[in-house]
Amino acid sequence: MAKKAEVKDLLEAGVHFGHLTRKWNPNMAPYIYMERNGIHVINLYKTVAKMEEANEALSKIAASGRKILFVATKKQAKDIVAEKVANVNMPYITERWPGGMLTNFVTIRKAVKKMASIDRMKKDGTFNTLSKKERLQVDRLRAKLEKNLGSISDMTRLPGALFIVDTMREHIAVKEAQKLNIPIFAMVDTNSDPRPINYVIPSNDDASKSIDIIMTEVTNAIAQGLEERKSEKISAKEGATQEVKTNEKTEKTAVKEEVVETTKTEVIKTEKEAIVIKEVEVAKVATDDLTKIEGIGPKAAEALVAAGLGTYKGLAKSDPEKIKEILTEASSRMAHLDPGSWPKQSQMAADGKWDELKEWQDKVKGGVE
Repeated sequence: MAKKAEVKDLLEAGVHFGHLTRKWNPNMAPYIYMERNGIHVINLYKTVAKMEEANEALSKIAASGRKILFVATKKQAKDIVAEKVANVNMPYITERWPGGMLTNFVTIRKAVKKMASIDRMKKDGTFNTLSKKERLQVDRLRAKLEKNLGSISDMTRLPGALFIVDTMREHIAVKEAQKLNIPIFAMVDTNSDPRPINYVIPSNDDASKSIDIIMTEVTNAIAQGLEERKSEKISAKEGATQEVKTNEKTEKTAVKEEVVETTKTEVIKTEKEAIVIKEVEVAKVATDDLTKIEGIGPKAAEALVAAGLGTYKGLAKSDPEKIKEILTEASSRMAHLDPGSWPKQSQMAADGKWDELKEWQDKVKGGVE
């Protein structure tokens, strides 16, 4: 960061020298330190304070992305301003102030576009089709536009602020900025009126050294604002990139979790289905067709299966009285059934003696011996 100018530096540059006392503007009295040899001396402590205030405001405007238009048409200032301001890529007027530069900005933009149009003619070969006299006229017009408006060719809208060297000389620019409520920053000498100026920098606006040191301080503040803007853009870009990466990571994690969750669900579902299938298979394996026993119908078979007597072996080992109780509890309509021979029949079925069982069933009517 560049070192800020101090009172000693301003004193050496002659910033404190004002105009003759007979040419002073009484409104500059608060900024005048004393009178010596018929010349007013500017209070440099106030100059430093006001310059810091102006620099802070200029830095903020530059950081916001708006342009600051510099105006200095006097001989000793134009070259200095053009050189300093070009380093921070800001527009400037160092030739004649074109009337309506701000209040009739649309027309000024048309003139700038005309300059761009001539450049296109030279590139696409249209310029060479013109006669020698027409080419000369176009060249002269281009040179005139470049001289007066070349530095503002990139200014597509009204500036965010004006910086003026010598408000007495640039009074038209001051009035136009006032009309459009554009903030005015200016080097104001003892012969000028500071009232229309928003940010007054009381200083000698005639000496080259004085203009140089003030312009150096001002452009350094603007450069700082531009650097802040650049840093913010980089930070915002990095933040956006990081956010995109985070979102992508979150989405991937969510998809991964969803896949895992789906897999888990499918596994659980598969396990449940396997359990159900297993249960069905076990049921199929553990249950025999009890209706093959004489005297057992479908409903009685269901009741016995529900009671855990779904196999021939189980039924063969059961007590007829217990079977009777199971049937009666299941339905009162089955209370008339006589399960006395069911264990005997079940034993034959369990042993695989189906022919013997059939023969027995044919001899014994209703399964009752």
